[in-house]
Amino acid sequence: MQHFFEKHEATLNKAIDACKKRYAWTAYVESPSSKIHGKDIPAAGKHTFEQLLGKDYDLQQPGEIGRVGEEISPYTRQPLGVSYPKVDVEQLYSAIGVAMPSWRDASVETRTGVCLEILDRCSQQLFENAHATMHTAGQSYIMAFAGSGANALDRGLEALAYAYQAMKDVPQSAEWERAFGGDGNAKLTKHYKLMPRGVSVAICCATFPLWNGYPALIASLATGNPVVFKPHPNTVLPVALAVSICREVLSEAGFDPNLVTMVADTRDEPATMALLEHPSTAIIDFTGSPRFGQWIESHCRKAQVYTETAGCNSVVIESTDNLPAMCKAIAHSLCQASAQMCTSVQNIHIPANGIVAAGEQVSFDQLADALVHAVDQHLADPKMATFLCGTLVSDDIYQNIDRAREAGKVRGKILRDSAPYNAEDYPDARTATPLMLEVTQAESDLYRAEHFGPISFLIKGDSAEHCLHAATTDARECGAITSHVYSVNEQFLDAAQDAYNLAGASVACNLMGMPINFAAAYSDYHVTGLNPAGNACLADLAFVANRFRIVQRKVMCS
Repeated sequence: MQHFFEKHEATLNKAIDACKKRYAWTAYVESPSSKIHGKDIPAAGKHTFEQLLGKDYDLQQPGEIGRVGEEISPYTRQPLGVSYPKVDVEQLYSAIGVAMPSWRDASVETRTGVCLEILDRCSQQLFENAHATMHTAGQSYIMAFAGSGANALDRGLEALAYAYQAMKDVPQSAEWERAFGGDGNAKLTKHYKLMPRGVSVAICCATFPLWNGYPALIASLATGNPVVFKPHPNTVLPVALAVSICREVLSEAGFDPNLVTMVADTRDEPATMALLEHPSTAIIDFTGSPRFGQWIESHCRKAQVYTETAGCNSVVIESTDNLPAMCKAIAHSLCQASAQMCTSVQNIHIPANGIVAAGEQVSFDQLADALVHAVDQHLADPKMATFLCGTLVSDDIYQNIDRAREAGKVRGKILRDSAPYNAEDYPDARTATPLMLEVTQAESDLYRAEHFGPISFLIKGDSAEHCLHAATTDARECGAITSHVYSVNEQFLDAAQDAYNLAGASVACNLMGMPINFAAAYSDYHVTGLNPAGNACLADLAFVANRFRIVQRKVMCS
């Protein structure tokens, strides 16, 4: 509807400007503090979440053939008791086909306005969605509100800004005239029409269910494609809440709500392949494990595929002018969200002969001790530990830790063992503190793969140059989403930045005093698409422009 576009046009223009100039900006409040929102709104959000527990979640989707739901809170270890529609995929796709034409033929402004209204209403739903994310994905309340809420919405708005520009770059019509031989000028009127590719399937990950959900939704929906969400069985509720908003706004705008649907499933009876292999699936957005992401890239060639998976996120330490601040920054990454973020640091490369810190020689062992101490400091206060670490999304993470611990005993040295911590107010929470292992580069087969969860390796290299070579080789061959270098040597910094960039990886230098996991919408290009950690970027023109194509009509003027 046009009034949705006019209502939010200033926000869209600001997002477009922020994307062009890459400055710090957010369209959505990132903090759930009652000092900002008052006490009533947060309380109402929590109440809304609690009212959903133990009930059927009604989406009124076509093709419902039963109910599914197996979510368990990582904080209480108790089932949420929420059931979702189990749908017949063929019936669902038939209904989607009926919904498509009117949306396809809607104006760019109409579709953009609906998407802007969806984002705005999802922002008003952040409190209940934060509780839903907390009790499914295991994030802390504040992280769920910001990282899976406001920051993810910003990525959605960022995608919309690019989509709007890409679509508006195509004129609706043009007059064309040219002489051919001696027969006079040929005059043509040409009309250009944007055509969506088809059904878009968004496969959401367990730990940050809407991190790729919002940008995938908006990039496809704005360009005319209906969207089917496929949430992880562990984390359905946050996605369901967003889908409800989409369907509500579409209906109010006069469109078929089946333009946005959700297919819930279970681990024992997955529905993913039925969606990926459906002949009408034309776009696939995937965030999750590297193995399945690579399978989708290799086997789903009929669809336009956008992946974000994982890799060997690394730190190379050559020198520093502030050892405590550097160690604190790295330790924060090892603890944040129990290292279940795609930007979490895993591999820390340190020269065997140590580094120079503020003019003083610091041995490898001293630096390792300082990093362990920094982690312990982060966890000393139970309240801070709960805020920073959250919980583990599933019991599978314990198995990852156990395997890494046993390998570390045999092939290296345990510098800091993992153990549960007492989450404030949640005595039964599924928790684990960082496991930190010392190894040499000879154990590269051990650390050249993602170890999902709070597991990290302090890797002893022959020199800083060898450390850099190992880290950038891993980025190029195994993938990397974030990379860090600490050095006061300008020549080394220049070499490091070139080496990472040539490996298809982005790199940050000497970050301190901020969460180094943080990727800023409108400013940071999240994932390069140039290494195995993913083939798409959140967000750039490439993320949106190929979700539609252009057909044309040429008419000879009399």
